[in-house]
Amino acid sequence: MSESPDTRSLVSASSQLNLMEIDTIDDKEFDIPQVDTPPTLESILNEPEDEDEPFILEDTCLLNTENIDAHSCETSSLASSDSGDRTHLKRKRKTVELSTTVHGSVLRHSILKGISAQIVSAADKVDAGLPTAVTVSGVIVVGTSHGLALVFGKDLNQALRLCLGSTATGAEYGAVSALSINHDCTRLLCGFAKGHITMWDLANGKLLRTITDAHPPGTAILHVKFTDDPTLAVCNDSGGSVFELAFRRLMGMRTCESRCLFSGSKGEVCNVEPLLTAPDLKDHPITQYSLLAMASLTKILVIGLKPSLKVWMTFPYGKTDPTSVPQLAWQFVPVQKVVNPVLAFCRGDTVHFLLVKKDETGTIHVIKQRQLQLNCDIISLNWINSRTLVVMDSGEKLRVVDRPSQEELESLDVAEVQLVYNSSHFKSLATGGNVSQALALVGEKACYQSVCSYAGQMVLLGTKSAHILTLRNWRERVDCLLKQERFVEALSLAWSFHEGTAKAVLGLFGDPAKRKGVVADKMIEILFQYVERSVKKCPEHGKIQVMEQHFQDMVPVMVDYCLQLQRTDLLFNQLYTRLVENCVARGVFLESLEPYIVSERLGCVTAPVMRDLLTHLQDNNMMDSVENCLIHLDITSLDIQQVVQMCWDNQLYDAMIYVFNRGMNDYITPMEKLFQVIGPPLREGRALTDEQVVMGNKLLVYISCSLAGRAYPLGDIPEDLVSQVKNQVFEFLIRLHSAEAGQEEELYPYIRTLVHFHTPEFLNVLALTLEDFKNDKQALEYQQRIVDILLKVMVENSDFTPSQVGSLFTFLARQLAKPDNTLFVNRKLFDPAMFCVVVPQVLEFLCSPDDDSRHTERQQVLLELLQVGGVVQFDEGRLLGLAEKAEFYQICEFLYEQKHLYDKILDCYLRDPLRKEEIFNYIHNLLSMPGYSSEEKHCVWEKALLHIAELVTLDPAKSADLVAMHFPEEVRPIITRLQDDHLVFQFLRCLLDQSATSREGPHPQPLLRLSPDLHELHIGLLCRFTPRQLTDFLKASQDYRLEEAVQITEQYQVHEATSYLLEKKGDSHGAFQVLLKTLKDKLSAVTSEKRSEEEGETEREEESPLQRVEGSLGDIIALCHRSSQSLNQEQRGVLWFPLLEAMMSPQKLHTHTHTHMHTEVCVSPPVLKELTMKVLNSMSSFIPLPAIIQRILQDPVYGKGKLAEIQGLILGMLETFNYEQTLLETTTSLLNHDLHWSLSHLRAAVSRGLHPRQDHCNICLQQYRRSQDSPDDIIIFSCGHLYHCQCLQRKGSGHAEPRLLQVWSCYKCISSQRGRGGDRVTTETGRGRSTSLAQTNVMSRELGEDGKR
Repeated sequence: MSESPDTRSLVSASSQLNLMEIDTIDDKEFDIPQVDTPPTLESILNEPEDEDEPFILEDTCLLNTENIDAHSCETSSLASSDSGDRTHLKRKRKTVELSTTVHGSVLRHSILKGISAQIVSAADKVDAGLPTAVTVSGVIVVGTSHGLALVFGKDLNQALRLCLGSTATGAEYGAVSALSINHDCTRLLCGFAKGHITMWDLANGKLLRTITDAHPPGTAILHVKFTDDPTLAVCNDSGGSVFELAFRRLMGMRTCESRCLFSGSKGEVCNVEPLLTAPDLKDHPITQYSLLAMASLTKILVIGLKPSLKVWMTFPYGKTDPTSVPQLAWQFVPVQKVVNPVLAFCRGDTVHFLLVKKDETGTIHVIKQRQLQLNCDIISLNWINSRTLVVMDSGEKLRVVDRPSQEELESLDVAEVQLVYNSSHFKSLATGGNVSQALALVGEKACYQSVCSYAGQMVLLGTKSAHILTLRNWRERVDCLLKQERFVEALSLAWSFHEGTAKAVLGLFGDPAKRKGVVADKMIEILFQYVERSVKKCPEHGKIQVMEQHFQDMVPVMVDYCLQLQRTDLLFNQLYTRLVENCVARGVFLESLEPYIVSERLGCVTAPVMRDLLTHLQDNNMMDSVENCLIHLDITSLDIQQVVQMCWDNQLYDAMIYVFNRGMNDYITPMEKLFQVIGPPLREGRALTDEQVVMGNKLLVYISCSLAGRAYPLGDIPEDLVSQVKNQVFEFLIRLHSAEAGQEEELYPYIRTLVHFHTPEFLNVLALTLEDFKNDKQALEYQQRIVDILLKVMVENSDFTPSQVGSLFTFLARQLAKPDNTLFVNRKLFDPAMFCVVVPQVLEFLCSPDDDSRHTERQQVLLELLQVGGVVQFDEGRLLGLAEKAEFYQICEFLYEQKHLYDKILDCYLRDPLRKEEIFNYIHNLLSMPGYSSEEKHCVWEKALLHIAELVTLDPAKSADLVAMHFPEEVRPIITRLQDDHLVFQFLRCLLDQSATSREGPHPQPLLRLSPDLHELHIGLLCRFTPRQLTDFLKASQDYRLEEAVQITEQYQVHEATSYLLEKKGDSHGAFQVLLKTLKDKLSAVTSEKRSEEEGETEREEESPLQRVEGSLGDIIALCHRSSQSLNQEQRGVLWFPLLEAMMSPQKLHTHTHTHMHTEVCVSPPVLKELTMKVLNSMSSFIPLPAIIQRILQDPVYGKGKLAEIQGLILGMLETFNYEQTLLETTTSLLNHDLHWSLSHLRAAVSRGLHPRQDHCNICLQQYRRSQDSPDDIIIFSCGHLYHCQCLQRKGSGHAEPRLLQVWSCYKCISSQRGRGGDRVTTETGRGRSTSLAQTNVMSRELGEDGKR
């Protein structure tokens, strides 16, 4: 296959990190807290596995630390066979599939036919085996199951260049399990299933090294990878350990030194990934540290190999599926115009990102970025460029994800590839399967060696083929959609390229303007293809609706994209010319223009298209659309007179006004035409038609807009015409006569017409102009002139109704009440000459009780008149009478307040339905605030007390607050005034709530203490109205007398409350008797209900009798529990046995009844049996079991015959007792046996003699002395090595433990283990010990001559 020019090398891949891409990075996703002090490697290796991970991000919202499970999943080794069936890996997960209509096909999937054919041929002809691993760089290398490495070229022929290894070597080393090529494509590392590693020269195929001792034997190589340093590599084996491989060449000899970076005994690592840099990033400050990411089963570690080994950070996964495969992937990403490495890692469905950067001070920061949540189990994770990730889920489906937006661009099923899995290597089958169960479980879905990425390409290795996936450039993605005739999707995708919102873009270069031009040319090409297809594919026969639907699906798309590209010339001169050949397409095209015209996306239409549009809409009687289009278009190219006549004939008044205004700058003629329509019927007193009302309303709105400088129906008047238009409108309104006036026409016809049409709305227009033109002197003069005309026309003329005159005075009063009022002539209205005529008329209108309309507004107007002194000369007594008659209580309040009659204001509040609730605040404020005399306050106090019943009825809670604050001594008289018992109950309840705790509110209140008789009165009312709340009240209150309270509750037969009071007195037996009687009554009700159900006469209630029995039984059991704590055994029986008898009696009666009737119905109701069991279980804690059984058997009913349910109950209790006794005995025996076994083995191990291998010290090589007078202490370990105590101390092989004990370690064993490259201080059971289980301190004087103790 041909090599893509964009993916030839890593250099070309890194060159994509240009400044253009940097500017488009979203910076906010990197604003994450940083890690300042990473842990050390020693702290990680030495931490206990049952502790939490040490790395915790500061931003807890990004990481749910509560779900972190850092425990290791290691188990015993597992030997199992590798299953070739991968169908079990495809989990059915509910995923959100993003539509390809936005992104198109992002990946190009191709089969490497040459390589695939040679893989199959090599397996058949030379017994190369099946493919097991692949890697790609300048060449593609495929490893096989028989130990061969096939090197293929990446050219068009994909020829086999080298065949490294042989089947004989493969039989010895096993299958190729890992491959890696260095950065300059000169060396190849091969890891094998039996633990061997080989290095090859890719130039000549020469074997350079065979490494057999880099890691512990018996483990397979899972990963082997070069770092940026060609002399340094890392490998990961199936034991979970990671080793550094340092290649040296000394005196012609090639050597390899191994160093353990991570021990599998501390948590198995199953993936490693070194940070590789492109040649143009070699000077990046991070590259000097040679970073390595490692993924264990519980966490991620990032370490630096240079200049010295150091742990940079560790990050736990949290709780994950144990079958999920950890993934790692490095990528250099531009962030804020700086390129830094980012590590993507995951285990499960969440991808985390860590940014590594070095600041100006040289401090290294590891910053957590926004994570990516995917609804799938990820088994492969790869970067394909700096913004795009490709992940594969367990269902073998590739997902292309844009990292900044976290948007899934494409989903591609690659199940047909038949991907190669590395399960056999993770299970280490070639070496006997000695791996942990956790690692083997992860290996079920491991495909590390069959999916690799390089320079924007991904290679997938199947069982019989090799596949490559690359990003398509933007033209390919668009053309893919065009080939499928998905023109709409192709245009949408191209537009995203045009606007720079597309993801995974490839092939667009240059500045933004140049890129937009290239994409626009492509879109124009698509539009031409689309219009040709729409015309040619149109159904020639069939219903007209089918043809219309065909074009309605296509034509609006063309119009939309032409307007987005700002190519109206293309739309009207070329596309419309092609569509006009089809009459249906022509109509659809013209109708599709309307929404763009209305939304002002299309402001100018060519004259031919405009004529066609108006003609088409008029022919189809779409006059509303005609008007919508006209008022949004530039109509200078049209025949104005023809358009005006069309608008007038079809009642398109908005369009007509628009044409006059915009086409001829004429703002007066539209008003004249509208006045000609509505004026005559108003002068003649005729009712207006609906059409004329609409015209009148439009006229008012038009006048308002013109005076405010706004164009009608939308937009603004040009600034240079605003003043001129305003003056023209004012001059028009104040004309003495119209242009075609007759002899009978009155003065000021236009103002008269507007007042007759709708007086309040016309005055509202004037009010708005007064607000808008406070600083316009000329406009204010015109407004003053209009007001004078209104006074002259309306006040001195009887043609107007009091309602209209009242509206005028409403307007005037509001203007006078404003502090910045600019009207002056209104004061003439109140001179003595006019006062006697005008004001009474206005007051009669405002206070008319027969007019319910605008009641609040009329009252507000009159209040404003009073406040500005407009009726100071009017009789206040008559005004007060009018206000009361009209129910203007705010007016009454105003007048009373001026006379300081505050007590009468209370009547105003009580009679005003809208302000009743405010009376409480009024009373409180007046009685609390200074500024009022004591006489005034006393009057209000007496008036409030007089109306206390009304206040309590209105709001008992607020009344209680008021009484507590201002009437604490009047509680008893108030209760006497309240005749209704329920009202007294509500008042007392609120008052007691207030007295218990100060109520929440704006006013602090003192604590009010009520006498006991009032509490007892409230108890009696509670018994009558809400008996269920009585017990809670008795528990909360302490101010009542017990004897009186008991008498009240007994009078009303509230047994639960009576029982509580008796128990509170100390009479537990009396309380028990009350509850027992209640229980018996409810049980009898249950029995009667059973009988009535059989007779079909049961009545349904909210709470069934059985539920009442359960509640009563719970109360009496609780009482018995509380009382039994302080009673002796005999007294307890007096409580519990009557209760048991009460529960068993209904069952006896039920049994006898059914026996007498000779029926086969169950002899004991199940619910009663369960309740009896509840009693037995409760009393068993206080009454001995033999006493319970004896009492039951002494009953004459159960003492003879079959015991029925009671017999089963007793047997069940005995069986439970026997089971628990046997369980206790067995447990005690097992514990004693385990303790004896442990102690005996410990004693045997400690007392066992040790035999030294040599008779000399393994450190100083001096023989120890057997003479008894030798002062030297000798230490012998279980491994057989012998040392002088002083020699061990010099070597530092001992450390002190608590309790003054000295713990020693065998120096020779530890040294040998360190020499084998392990950081393991201890080894697993079965491989020998380096520390003794029993340490013996031998004194030479204790040894006899024959060496015995």
